[in-house]
Amino acid sequence: MTTFPKWQRIRYMPGTPIGKDGRRVTACPEHIALVREAACEGMVLLKNEEKLLPFAKGTRLALFGKGTVDYVKGGGGSGDVTVSYTRCLLKGLCIKQDEGKVELFSPLNDYYTAYMQEQYAQGAEPGRCPEAPVPADLLEQARAFTDTAVITLCRFSGEGWDRSGKPYDGDFYLSHEEEALVQAVQAAFPRIAVVLNTGGMMDTLWFKDNAGIQSALLSWQAGIEGGLATADILCGDVCPSGRLTDTFAVNFAAYPSSDTFNESEDYVTYNEDIFVGYRYFEIIPGAAEKVCYPFGYGLSYTTFAITGAAACEKDGNIVVTAKVANTGEMAGKQVVQVYCQAPQGRMGKPARVLVGFAKTQLLQPGESQDVTISFAPYAFASYDDTGAVSKSAWVLEKGNYLFLVGSSVRDTEQLAYVYSVDEDRVLEQLTARCQPRQVDWRLKADGTRGEVENIPALPKPEVSPDVPQGPPTEMKCNAGASFKKAEYSLMDVAEGKITLDAFMETLSIEQMVYMLGGQPNRGVANTWGIGGLDSHGIPNVMTADGPAGLRIQPWCGVHTTAFPCATLLACSWNEEIVERIGVAAALEVKENGIGSWLAPAMNIHRNPLCGRNFEYYSEDPLVAGRMATAMVKGVQSQGIATSVKHFACNNKEVNRRDSDSRLTERALREIYLKGFEIAVKESQPITLMTAYNIVNGIRASENYDLLTGILRGEWGFKGLVTTDWWTQGLHYKEIAAGNDIKMPKGNPEHTLTMIQEGKLDPACVRASARRLMEAILRLD
Repeated sequence: MTTFPKWQRIRYMPGTPIGKDGRRVTACPEHIALVREAACEGMVLLKNEEKLLPFAKGTRLALFGKGTVDYVKGGGGSGDVTVSYTRCLLKGLCIKQDEGKVELFSPLNDYYTAYMQEQYAQGAEPGRCPEAPVPADLLEQARAFTDTAVITLCRFSGEGWDRSGKPYDGDFYLSHEEEALVQAVQAAFPRIAVVLNTGGMMDTLWFKDNAGIQSALLSWQAGIEGGLATADILCGDVCPSGRLTDTFAVNFAAYPSSDTFNESEDYVTYNEDIFVGYRYFEIIPGAAEKVCYPFGYGLSYTTFAITGAAACEKDGNIVVTAKVANTGEMAGKQVVQVYCQAPQGRMGKPARVLVGFAKTQLLQPGESQDVTISFAPYAFASYDDTGAVSKSAWVLEKGNYLFLVGSSVRDTEQLAYVYSVDEDRVLEQLTARCQPRQVDWRLKADGTRGEVENIPALPKPEVSPDVPQGPPTEMKCNAGASFKKAEYSLMDVAEGKITLDAFMETLSIEQMVYMLGGQPNRGVANTWGIGGLDSHGIPNVMTADGPAGLRIQPWCGVHTTAFPCATLLACSWNEEIVERIGVAAALEVKENGIGSWLAPAMNIHRNPLCGRNFEYYSEDPLVAGRMATAMVKGVQSQGIATSVKHFACNNKEVNRRDSDSRLTERALREIYLKGFEIAVKESQPITLMTAYNIVNGIRASENYDLLTGILRGEWGFKGLVTTDWWTQGLHYKEIAAGNDIKMPKGNPEHTLTMIQEGKLDPACVRASARRLMEAILRLD
């Protein structure tokens, strides 16, 4: 890989390639191949009766559903990517047909291709047009050709809106047209496989116990080569090894947050408390039977045996070991999951909680691998927000902690090892932060409602006229009479000619304030920059959207790689491949002169309807934290900044800029902050992005408890905090809370006035400006 002088690409954005032999790395063949590999790792085989899949060589197939052609590579909004092509399932299976593996009924392919060409010509975008009716004569001809059908259904969601959970809306549930399609195909064909091209959870009850549908593949939204990767799985070129990172329930109403998700545009009350996803379904009375497919579940074309599982305590950690053997007839991978079953005690807890996992290498038939999974007791501690043991502390209640090893939350075996706690133990004593103000009740482990101690409510934050609007303009410090070239530049700090402390003394408060807002775009950037003080040689570092790849607007003429959506990557349970994607994405970011990639996104899948769930990893904070950590490590290994987002409780899109997320401190810390905590402690992201929403009465970007108390004070975060773009918070309040940069534009004049009026301590400005310099110094 070619090396360049520090900040050269950030400053000048040269169009020169950085790959081997002078080739561009952006959308290069190696990255496209990585998409295909990763996509196969994360697709989940949900059903496979009669071993319909993989299709035997030479199987004739009739492909039904517009999704055969209308492939959705990923979600919309900031998570979208401009690509040169997207390979749909039809094109992927055509490749397999050319290889002699399957034979396709071409009139049906032509019908769906023509239908989608017409829809696209009328302005429809992928995933956003009605299902096509199937002509009776075409259905009859297809049945005469083969007895095997594949039905592909696709879904699209995106930033700024939430999905629908209403029957027949064609989102969580099938539309009338889709239901008619399924019924028609099922009436004609005895062998049917279903493919779900979706970024989020869907109804799966319609095929789970349906004997007329033998197989179902959850292919997710798998990026630029998603159609070919799906074909790889269907034809058996790759053995499926994805496992669910969410619980798939029998209907939308079965989810504990279903009745409050759309209760109000002004607030969301997290009454289910810590009982999110499998934490709810595996303990709350009556919930277990409402699960179609449990957390961690996924089928394979081969079989595995997990034997000799044992655990011991070593150096303060619990160490679990097991042997995994491929007992089947096809090479494949297995995911080993470890759960803790804690005593209920006085606090009440989920029946089991994921504390560790590992994915094997590709095991040939008869091959085995020893797996070791290690974790600290902190991984199964509870946060006490009531004083049951010690208020505002991470604790272990006395009793026996049991451990279970298996391949899903329900397919486990209990280990002989027991971690015994003779007396209640405080692992970390903290201070109450972000306490609830308007939470009327919380769900308890027995299914009853518990009381919540609220502190006084606050008036809802108003949207001030002092919140800046529009894109940033060139700061006045860079031009006119106020411009004066400084004796030292930031490069002098990077080269060790002057200390950062000494450099900071050369900056005026006014210059610092102007840098605490976003800076104008340059080159192919469209999400603006940070830094940009010319007099002191501080580069204007461009940012770019993620997390599915480098997002550059189409009119720039640059096509990048669309990687699989975050949920698919999480379902791979493969941190190594996620880190490799981080490296690949960073190289594309760097090659195009961008310094900070606005990824990964890691909010919890609290509810299936959140419009941006495709950008997020899981209902489980450990999975989210580990996947985000892998992504951050990969990206930052190339000298590019990440921006872990959205901190915190941004779990719906409707009115996201002004909605209050109301929850207990225990739920906040155990579920919604835990993944961020893992990522911060294990990877130290260069930047972190606050959420639009309000958290217990205070905007996330103005929340001192969240940013200074928890993020920096408790977790030791050393990076830079930015707002999300065009938040409703006041700039000076954000700086005071520890939110360093307002994006994409600050309000320097008003902020300077607040300093003069004594409403903002200049020390806060200096601290934020220093963190900005430290972040830029970490970049290549």
